Amino acid sequence: MSLIENLNWRHAVKAYDPNKKISQEDLTTILESARLAPTSSGLQPFRIIVVENQELKEKMVAGALNPEVMRDSSHVLVFAAWDSYSNEKIDKVYDYHTDVRDLPRGRFGSYTDTIKKMYGAQTSEEHFAHTARQTYIALGIALAQAAELKIDSTPAEGFNNAVVDEVLGLKELGLKSVTLLYLGYRDEANDWLSSMKKVRIPMDEFIIKK
Repeated sequence: MSLIENLNWRHAVKAYDPNKKISQEDLTTILESARLAPTSSGLQPFRIIVVENQELKEKMVAGALNPEVMRDSSHVLVFAAWDSYSNEKIDKVYDYHTDVRDLPRGRFGSYTDTIKKMYGAQTSEEHFAHTARQTYIALGIALAQAAELKIDSTPAEGFNNAVVDEVLGLKELGLKSVTLLYLGYRDEANDWLSSMKKVRIPMDEFIIKK
């Protein structure tokens, strides 16, 4: 199927079958698609926490807007962004880039000095606003990859970030949760959205030509 056909197939599932789990192979493919997503300056300023353990999911349910969806999904992916930029974080990423490419460390020093100066003039709140936006690119690619594999998904912002951060110990990792992605297989009998037509704004209204 084409990407457009896959995107027409998917919807934000409202009920999952708790007895159906996605394979490790498919999970790895979805995670790899997100890892390969483009990010600003190639810094990848976020991490994805994979939650499969049911006890952890039950603890996070307290902060979920749709608790049954979280509880019954096969896996919960937590997209968590850096809480701030630092010179050390930037150097670590670019040292890795040069090492992988067999280049001398500091090869991109003029560029990293520029972005260090730029981020150095910003607040930690501005940093997080920027790192958080990066997660949405990876989230979108992961959604498309899941659809290609015919794995159901539900992206979610409606949750208590403080609860998720506390349960997963994200503060100690210098991370803050941004979005969740529930993965699994729909419960046909209870997923009320499954039988409905997909609705999007018409193309001639959605696209504005100048």
